[in-house]
Amino acid sequence: MKKISKSGNKPLNINDITIIDDSKLKKAITAAALGNAMEWFDFGVYGFLAYILGQVFFSDASPSVQMVAALATFSVPFLFRPLGGLVFGILGDKFGRQKVLSITIVIMSLSTFCIGLIPSYATIGIFAPILLLLAKLAQGFSIGGEYSGAAIFVAEYSPDRKRGFMGSWLDFGSIAGFLIGAGLVVLLSALLGEENFHAWGWRIPFFFALPLGLIGLYLRHALEETPAFQQQTDLKDDKDHNKTPPKITLKQIISQYWQSFLICVGLVIVTNVTYYMLLTYLPSYLSHNLNYHPDHGVLIIIAIMIGMLFVQPMIGLISDKIGRRPFIIGGSIGLLILAYPAFVMINSDVILLIFLGLLILAILLNCFTGVMASILPAIFPVSIRYSALAIAFNISVLIAGATPTVAAWLVEVSNNLYMPAYYLMIVALVGLITGLGMNETANKPLRGATPAASDRSEAKEILSEHFDSIEQKVEDIEQQIETLQEQRQELVDQHPKLD
Repeated sequence: MKKISKSGNKPLNINDITIIDDSKLKKAITAAALGNAMEWFDFGVYGFLAYILGQVFFSDASPSVQMVAALATFSVPFLFRPLGGLVFGILGDKFGRQKVLSITIVIMSLSTFCIGLIPSYATIGIFAPILLLLAKLAQGFSIGGEYSGAAIFVAEYSPDRKRGFMGSWLDFGSIAGFLIGAGLVVLLSALLGEENFHAWGWRIPFFFALPLGLIGLYLRHALEETPAFQQQTDLKDDKDHNKTPPKITLKQIISQYWQSFLICVGLVIVTNVTYYMLLTYLPSYLSHNLNYHPDHGVLIIIAIMIGMLFVQPMIGLISDKIGRRPFIIGGSIGLLILAYPAFVMINSDVILLIFLGLLILAILLNCFTGVMASILPAIFPVSIRYSALAIAFNISVLIAGATPTVAAWLVEVSNNLYMPAYYLMIVALVGLITGLGMNETANKPLRGATPAASDRSEAKEILSEHFDSIEQKVEDIEQQIETLQEQRQELVDQHPKLD
């Protein structure tokens, strides 16, 4: 990857444009997406096993309390995500994205693996839910640096004109991981039988986390650092080898980059609330509240997720053509209008309508996941990108992560099966305000960076477009000057002492 930085007002030339190595880009996407798949593999397994985990770890409680308690154990670790985001964000900006991502996947895979080893409440009493919570807290801490780092890693490796398409594969990994986790639950339940699966078979999916983590670690460890971070490091070395860069605090991030911070918060809330509602809460909603056999609800969700896999990269690709904002705005409007009708279909007791209701929510979710990974890294400068994004992202996830627990609680206390729809409609307003307030990031360099291209031919096109843009701006300024001169002359003509 060749890149020569420009300084001052020096004209941009072909050597200032980063030429992205295609093979390295593919490796970066694979490694980043696998880590994300690992994260959502656990979310998928945990969400689809919530009813069993409630019975295993909270066996003394009523069925409703068991469900809420199991989902609460899912949500509480989100309190640790901002801490993980702060720690890994600072480390990522100081030592590099690749090193931090290797650490997070180790912690994530080991903590997930350990869940499968924890004895039941009937065996060790109160220590069972305590150990479960500790494992989930370790997950929350590691995940605090995972998604932000992976999104940055892919974005900093991607050409400007393909960042939407490349970034969409990150959440493709999320959906695929969730799908594998859910599919494994269904397969094992069918093979082992309900009795054996409830007794010990539920542990097996968590054991798969260890080999998946080892593969992810191998891929990430073999990667080079991103060109954007490497350039930043080279510049620091050139300016002052012994000078330590100043640390940035949360207060400084909010005060100096408050617009970017709010955009990040809004995008993460609308995306992740919809994500957790559809893929974590609704499987339990179908089995616990609508009395469907757990496997039937899982199979419907699996079919939906398979469809999402095909839609996901298409939205990323289209966003490189028409922009990211249309998907955020359109998805939010769709969620506001269609969330209630979707839940009417889900509650219809007709399989086809249930499928259509879930499909509507899935497509709207794709509108957000298809572009989020390409938007978020573009709104912060490279020197603080990891720290700022990880902090903003994980503060937002505190709200989104409570979705399964809050939704289950609202349904229980109100006896209203449509409370999740109202919840989504409120969140849709947040997404709409965010979409209207954000700047377009498609086909533009990352903030503070020079352009990046797939090859030299594309670099020449970018350079030509850059010069055309400058020429147009100069023409606009000249037109403004001419208009101002005319206005000045009109005023001068009205004054006897001015000429």
